[in-house]
Amino acid sequence: MTEKSYTADADPGVDEKGRSRVSDVDRSLYDFVKSEEGYERYADGLTPEIVRAISAKKDEPAWMLEMRLRALDLFHELEMAPNYGPDTSALDMDHISTYVSPRTKQARDWDSVPADIKDTFERLGIPEAERESLAGVGAQYDSEIVYHNMREEVAKQGVVYTTIEDALHDPQWEGVVHEYFGTLIPPHDHKFAALHYAVWSGGSFVYVPAGVTLDYPLQSYFRLNASGAGQFEHTLIIVEPGSDLHFIEGCSAPKYYEANLHAGAVELFVKDHARLRYSTIENWSKNMYNLNTKRATIGADSKMEWVSGSFGSHVSYLYPTTILAGDRSSCEFTGITFAGATQDLDTGCKVILNGADTTASVDTKSISKDGGVNTFRSAVTVGRKAENARVAFSCQSLMLDNISRSDTIPEMDVRNSTAQIGHEATIGRISDDTVLYLMSRGCSEAEARTMVVNGFANPVSKELPMEYAVEMNNLIKLEMEGAIG
Repeated sequence: MTEKSYTADADPGVDEKGRSRVSDVDRSLYDFVKSEEGYERYADGLTPEIVRAISAKKDEPAWMLEMRLRALDLFHELEMAPNYGPDTSALDMDHISTYVSPRTKQARDWDSVPADIKDTFERLGIPEAERESLAGVGAQYDSEIVYHNMREEVAKQGVVYTTIEDALHDPQWEGVVHEYFGTLIPPHDHKFAALHYAVWSGGSFVYVPAGVTLDYPLQSYFRLNASGAGQFEHTLIIVEPGSDLHFIEGCSAPKYYEANLHAGAVELFVKDHARLRYSTIENWSKNMYNLNTKRATIGADSKMEWVSGSFGSHVSYLYPTTILAGDRSSCEFTGITFAGATQDLDTGCKVILNGADTTASVDTKSISKDGGVNTFRSAVTVGRKAENARVAFSCQSLMLDNISRSDTIPEMDVRNSTAQIGHEATIGRISDDTVLYLMSRGCSEAEARTMVVNGFANPVSKELPMEYAVEMNNLIKLEMEGAIG
């Protein structure tokens, strides 16, 4: 297999095949590309024949194929909300392949992974992280999981960590998947949710039995290698009463000048007296349309924690949603986005409080440079029975130049007079006095500005696992190096 690297910038437009072209900046640390020689790749476009082919390849039960075909019809029927968010009109599904496979069987030991794929994940630090600090790991390459493993001692606790496909073929778990799959994020939720259910492939199924606390996180890593393709993994996690889980999600892709698409789905079910932390670093390249959907429902006396970092994508729509269904349930959301040239990132957080004495705390940071656009949307709904609900939103934006943009759009629907809702938003720039002070202490201007940005991002960084905090700081450094000539 040969390896390619792309570093030159390109102008927006359309290539000779009619595919969307997206300009980019150099992200050479992550922009290594493996050949697709010998891969199985379905034709571009979205047809019933392609949907049936994906289902047949996975030998799915009849109910899943029915769901796929119903979702395909919904995709063609539903429209994007007018005048909402970044423009996605350049995303043409007629020029996106919805299934690409490296033709390798899922491996349970690292040595069995094909050399070129193994090299990719080793560069991204996956095996080392697994050995040192993970209870289990899954690695997806394009449309299929290529590696999946879990510590024996974790399996002995009754924890299930496998792929959705494997769970569907296990008599013990097919009924569970059928019960939960597509119920928290229904196919009719929005246009790209429908697309997801029509062509989904890969992802993770996690089941944590009652009363089990995992001492180490589980991790899934998604790498989209193919050009002009989509990735549509599905993550389904069930945390039974009294259990505790930390799940880590990592994403990356090399740079191409034609549009790629990510439209995954994450469904999280946290039962009474349980806790789930879901940490994500999304490092998609800047040709990516990231149209992901994440949602969690939380039982009584339980807690949901989101830690989110978004450092890539040409366009993003990403609003992790928490439904506080049980009394005394709570959620915390800590997130950061970094929008540079050609990027329009529409992100945020939604909270629905239905239980009594529920609480939510949201702390987000955004950084914009080189004409990048950051939009933060917060949406709070307090139900009629949510007595004494408490919500605090904090959104801080840092502008690194005069051509970038940052917007904050709060939405509040409060139907209980006992609720207390607070929303704070600030937009600022790096102080020249701060830069001059740091330069007087021996820092270069670039070092001074990077130091300020790292300090700004620190509340998010300190909530991430060590290896992801390092990755986030490296990404910020890369972006800052591109901002200062």
